[in-house]
Amino acid sequence: MSLDASTARGSICAATAMVAVGSSAAVSPVLTEYPLLSGQAWRYVVAGLLLLLARRGPAVPAARLTPRQWARIALLAATGMAGFNVCLLEAVRRADPSTVGAVVGAAPIVLAVAGPLGSAQRPSARIAFSALVTTAGVCVIQAFGHGSVTGLLYALGALACECCFSLLAVGLLPALGARRLSAFACLAAAPMLAVAAALTEGADALQRPTVAEWLALGYLTLVVTALAFFLWYAGIGLLGVDRAGLFAGIVPLTAVLLGPVLGTGRLAPTSVLGALVIGAAVLYGVSAPAPDRPR
Repeated sequence: MSLDASTARGSICAATAMVAVGSSAAVSPVLTEYPLLSGQAWRYVVAGLLLLLARRGPAVPAARLTPRQWARIALLAATGMAGFNVCLLEAVRRADPSTVGAVVGAAPIVLAVAGPLGSAQRPSARIAFSALVTTAGVCVIQAFGHGSVTGLLYALGALACECCFSLLAVGLLPALGARRLSAFACLAAAPMLAVAAALTEGADALQRPTVAEWLALGYLTLVVTALAFFLWYAGIGLLGVDRAGLFAGIVPLTAVLLGPVLGTGRLAPTSVLGALVIGAAVLYGVSAPAPDRPR
């Protein structure tokens, strides 16, 4: 089973991005005493500025975006970044993390169906099946916990916001490219999160990080945000949002597998089984012939 060059590059980009996002589980415990929303606001503003400065080769002409495109960027930031963080925070306060992880882990199914429909195309049965199996693998890894109805609703909100992060990007990538889209979205999300932090965290939002917290925030900014966002959007551009969405299943997989490596958890047999299921499903899905449709 061979992959063409474009599919291989897109798969590497998408997989690396999701591994980076999943690795955030290794540093997030360092920030349990630091205000979450203000930390996210700083993370996005710094990552956005770094992405704007990270130019390669000759200067790229400034994109002339329409008011509708600017509104789409704002909506992407409000849902896929700010909204996702708020919903995830409220969900884990009211429900077991495994329940939240299993719900949010359904993203591949949503992207496999909604992505093509957004381009007036019929969803691929092969990719939809792969997405379903990938999500099943996520559920095997996470298992189902418990929580309130409110917590479940917030988890569904986080799922919707995560999908918006990818779906709303599709129409913007041709005009902006992966780097500038990531930068603009980060800079749009930062003030939204700053306002939310001021309203919910009060004076604590200005808390000074410890050395360990500085290092954790730096990793989240450079690797989990600037690098991962750029690679994810590059992957969507090469694969299409439905095939790229299959790699979302790598996030909980990475988080679980890092536990034994870092000495913060053990590798359960269900984790091995889930890993095999996810790996097989992703490989099966991305090896499908790329449809001829706008991306």
